[in-house]
This record gives sequence, structure tokens and C-alpha cells, in this order.
Amino acid sequence: MRKIGASSTLTVYHDGQFWVGVYEQVEDGSYSVCRIVFGAEPSNEEILDLVCNGYNELRFTSPIAHEETRKPVANPKRRQREASREMKKHGPSTKAQQALSEEREATARLKKVDARERREDEQRQEKRKAKHRGR
Repeated sequence: MRKIGASSTLTVYHDGQFWVGVYEQVEDGSYSVCRIVFGAEPSNEEILDLVCNGYNELRFTSPIAHEETRKPVANPKRRQREASREMKKHGPSTKAQQALSEEREATARLKKVDARERREDEQRQEKRKAKHRGR
């Protein structure tokens, strides 16, 4: 029987202007991330509602390969100190930021190609119309 490993993490932080949530998901060695902008500071109820009911509507990035490293089980107090240090450092992980930026760049490239094709089609149509008019 094959084991399937899955984990997800929601990190909420203030980016200077808005409250942002970064939802990281690791499933079967693939890593994907989703960015949610809350605007005002979200309450615990809003976050719980997002996790329980709004999960299906989230748009995650395309999955990328992920190597999972297991840390040996440490003292609970040490784990608590490490967790508080991580929370003080920064909000999302750099891997999440990298995945989001790659997805943004891919979307921008697709939009650029679509816009170019649309523009060329319009130019072709205009040329046909002008030819038809005898100009």
C-alpha cells in the first residue's frame, strides 16, 4: 500500500498595506501555493471559514517538485522557540514567494502572446477591409 503525504500551511501577515494570506500545500512531492488578499485584518472566524468552506475556490499555482526533509523530533520547548522565531522572521517562505512570482510571470507571458495574436488578427481584418474597399 502506498502512502500519500499531504500537508498545508496558512500564513497570515501584514505586507504594509493589506493583510495577506499565503496558503502552501505539499502533496505527493509537489508544492503549490495560493495568495489571498484580505484587505482589513481578518478575524479568526473569517480564517476558519476560508479553511473550511472556501478551500475549493482557491487557485493554486501549478505544482513544482518538492523535497521534504524530516527533522528529528526535538524537545517541545525547543520546537516552540523555533516556531516563535520563524513567526518573527517573516510571513511567507521564500519558496512560496518564488512559486507565486513564477506563476505571475507565466500568466504575463500568456497574456502578452494572446494580446499579440489578437492585434495581428485585427490588423489582418483591417487589411482585408481596406483591400475590399479598393484602397
